[in-house]
Order: sequence, then structure tokens, then C-alpha cells
Amino acid sequence: MTSNVESLMSRMSERLAPSMAKDHPNLPVIKEEGCYYYGADGRTYLDFTSGIAVTNTGHRHPRVVGAIKKGADLLTHGPSGVIMYESILSLADKLAEIMPGSIDCFFFGNSGTEAVEGALKLAKHVTGRPAAVSFIGGFHGRTYGAMGVSTSKSKYRYRQQPQMNAFQVPYADPALTEAENIAVLDKELDRVFSHQVMPEEVACMILEPILGEGGYIVPPAGWVKRIREHCDKHGILLIFDEVQTGFGRTGNWFAADGFGVEPDIIAAAKGIASGLPLGVTAASKELMQQWPLGAHATTFGGNPMACEAANATIDVLRDEDLLENAEKMGSYAREKLEAMQKQHDVIGAIRGKGLMIGIEIINPETGEADGGGLMEILDLALDEGVLFYFCGNKTEVMRMIPPLIVTKDQIDDGLAKLERAIERYKAAGK
Repeated sequence: MTSNVESLMSRMSERLAPSMAKDHPNLPVIKEEGCYYYGADGRTYLDFTSGIAVTNTGHRHPRVVGAIKKGADLLTHGPSGVIMYESILSLADKLAEIMPGSIDCFFFGNSGTEAVEGALKLAKHVTGRPAAVSFIGGFHGRTYGAMGVSTSKSKYRYRQQPQMNAFQVPYADPALTEAENIAVLDKELDRVFSHQVMPEEVACMILEPILGEGGYIVPPAGWVKRIREHCDKHGILLIFDEVQTGFGRTGNWFAADGFGVEPDIIAAAKGIASGLPLGVTAASKELMQQWPLGAHATTFGGNPMACEAANATIDVLRDEDLLENAEKMGSYAREKLEAMQKQHDVIGAIRGKGLMIGIEIINPETGEADGGGLMEILDLALDEGVLFYFCGNKTEVMRMIPPLIVTKDQIDDGLAKLERAIERYKAAGK
């Protein structure tokens, strides 16, 4: 087993670009199943990352795997438009049933960043306006347009200036009340519109309805509704980036449902196809039909096998009541974490909705974010046998995003392993 691990790591360093291969924790695995990874070292690891919020139905769900095999027996490639096939149309029908409000028309790509690029292009084409407004801390992808509205970390823009014509205002601050956050929003948008760009030149505002990479912050509903009001006032299209929050992660099909706000455009991916590459830019037919042939296109988007997987994913989420399970298990996990917080002063804020949970790690002496401490705790948790991931501007927030099939016993097991990791961290004088 050791030689297998060493071989994988050696070949990775030799053949893969560091920007692809040097993420954390570089766990060599040979198999995945349900809520578990099976390591090349012979150990089994409880996965509380879901491949970064992708395998919401669990790793290799039998119905999804069966749908992929069925798809491969029929079609392995589109391209949609040149040919047409049932799986992409069935998926569009299913998405129309679960999307917020009047959203019922779709452009399929391969990823979240492609879905965001499509959303930005659609908004600019339809409105004829050049600019966008995004929110500080938001992450929307690493391609040029998406990078231009992303501000979760400055390193994502390093040596890539300039980006698109975008202006930023602060995201909701969890330390403030709803009324205070709304007041800040009004003031900051007035500043942008008075000093930087006329609202008549803004095509869209793009928002993560729950901040992901930026630290798992859940904004007040009134703040989100106020953004909708500002957009309506100025004829600005509202884009929700639901790449991480979509497909049951928050206990709703989409986070928009939990805020009672209907965006004009949704960008979604990650959980849509349980691991196969697929993303979608979604809007009403009225809006989408203003985007003519040639304005946007794709070769691989809407791949037949990925669409089969997405159809099965939606069926599994619905048939197995996984949205309900996400809400129930998320509440249970937060209760357990809040009890743990009382025993361990390195745990700061606990935030989240459904099974999208952020656990802040702090320096107990200063109360400041402690990204270094978090990375040590992640390593110790992995050694105990559970995999978490990080987020936040200073990598100070631990993401707990298990598959939506997770059970109470698995949550108990995973959080017991986390607590042992924290105890080891503290015992080492950290």
C-alpha cells in the first residue's frame, strides 16, 4: 500500500500542473462509495466534502451509475444543436419543475464557471449594458468573466488584470442586524452609482445567496430582498450563483427558495449530475429567447451521459427525500457543533443552512481568525479518518458538506473524529 501511495504522489508531482495538483489534502484514493473514500493506504475515510458539494446523492449512487451506463450504451457525445436527444430535453423538463419562479429555459455547459460566464453574457446581451455589480467575498469561478466578479481571495486575480467591467459592494456581515445590513447595502450601492457607474450602465448584479468560498455566510432574507428591489428599480438583472447551494444542499432545491426571492438568471452546476461535468445557465423563456443563435455556443455542454446522470440525480433527491434529510441532518449537526463549541475555545462562529455548514477556527487569545490552526486541525481530522475542506479569506472556516444521504451515526462518527483532532491540536500547545 505504501508503494502505491508513493507512486501516485510521485507521478502527480511529475505530470500535473501545481495549480491542479497542490490542493489540500492530496489524499490518494482508489474507490468511493456512499459517504466514504477508500484510500490507497488501505484505510477508509468518512467524506464530509462531497467532492466540494458535488456528490449530493453520495458517491457512486447505484441509480446514477446505472443511468451513466445506460447513456453510454446509446450516446457518448452530442453536440446539442447539431443533433438532439432525449436526455437533454428530459433534464430541461425536470429542471423547469424545480427551478424558482418563472425560470424554465436552459443553456447547458460543463461547469460552474461556464454557467456563470453564460449568465453574464446573457445579461449583457439582453440589456445592452456593459457593467456588473458583485459582492465582496463572492466566488464565481476562475475564467475571465467569472474571475472579474469574484473577490473571495485576491490571489485568484494575481497577474490576470484587468478583468471585466465590474464593481463591488460588501456582502452581508453576520455581526450586523438585518436592518444594519440593509442600511450598508443602500449606502454602498448609492456610492457606486453616484461615483463609479450609472445604474443605467449595469447589466446585472451577481450574488451567491449563501457565501461559499468566502466563508459560508448566510445573509438575512431582508437583505437579499432589498437587492431584488434595487435591481427592479434600475432595470438590472439579478443573477444567483447557485453552483454550490443548488440541488438540495441547503434543504431546498435552491437557496433562492429559502429567501423568497426570484432571480432573473441562475447559474448552477456541482450537485446537478453527481460528479459528471455539467453546468446550466437558467432563465425564463422570455429572457432566454432574446439570446439568438451564435451569441453563445458549446461543443461538449449538455453531454448525453451527463444529462442521464443529472436526470437520475434529480430523481434520487426527490424519491429518497434528500432535501428533507439535508435540513434534518444539518440541524442535528449544528446542535452537536454548538455543544462542541462550548468545550473548545478554538471554535468560533458556526454558520450554515441545511448541510452547508461552516466552522470558524480562531485564536482563543485574540479571537482572530486562525487559518494556520485550521489547516493543522484538518490534517489531524484526516488522520482520525474524516475529510473536511476549508474556505474563507484567511482559510479560517472549515466546510462541513457531507453527501445528503448522511445519517446520524455518520455525523456522530465524523464529529467525534473532529473533536479528537481538536483535542490533539490543543494538547500540542496550539
